Amino acid sequence: MNTKIKCLLLDDELPGLTYLKMLCEQIPELEIIKAFNDPQKLLEEVPKLDFDLCISDIEMPGIDGLTLAHLLENKLVIFTTAYKNYAAEAFNIDAVDYVTKPVTKERLEKAVFKALERFQKFDSSKKYIHLNTDKGKGLLYFDQIQYVKTAAVDSRDKEVYLADGTVLILKNINFGSLLKQLPKADFCRVNKKEIIAIKAVQYFNHNEITLSFHGKNGKPIVSVLSDTYRHDFLTKVKI
Repeated sequence: MNTKIKCLLLDDELPGLTYLKMLCEQIPELEIIKAFNDPQKLLEEVPKLDFDLCISDIEMPGIDGLTLAHLLENKLVIFTTAYKNYAAEAFNIDAVDYVTKPVTKERLEKAVFKALERFQKFDSSKKYIHLNTDKGKGLLYFDQIQYVKTAAVDSRDKEVYLADGTVLILKNINFGSLLKQLPKADFCRVNKKEIIAIKAVQYFNHNEITLSFHGKNGKPIVSVLSDTYRHDFLTKVKI
């Protein structure tokens, strides 16, 4: 494969991190962006880093790898751990793979190729996704989606605003799962409760975004641009 996948490495034990980095450097499909031995430091730097995959230990002080994966949301995750008892939970959060230590190059390569397959799985010719809505199974066309926010009644649900003025309730889906299915360049999370279509942006400054699309009150939607997602947003609007 010619594609390179941008990767962060995380292990709280320095010998383990050094060994993992050495193995990853032998896999041509990986581009190591940065290695961390502290999960909190990784999270602090995530908004500034351009990466697709995190290869992480699970048992770490402070923030464990499973919690970290939830916080990374739409990024791919491969777990490396000495413990087999986390496997079910890891796959429940849609981890790419679960590699038990001691990690070998061959086993790590297998996991990386799974990540590459998933990374490349998005078909640029695809125009829509299937999701459960309050009206039944729905086809959501990417060019129709303008804005998504957490539903007022149940935070597990999301309200999606379409270009024709329709508002649908997406049932029991988190932002991470949704972002994985949307074209990465065309949509951006801007705070904990909202995703916007880049094409719907009319004005923005350092702290907020005004959409060309109107809400239920008939006024343009204004979203707060949080520190966590600012870098990603500015990158996508090429500032």
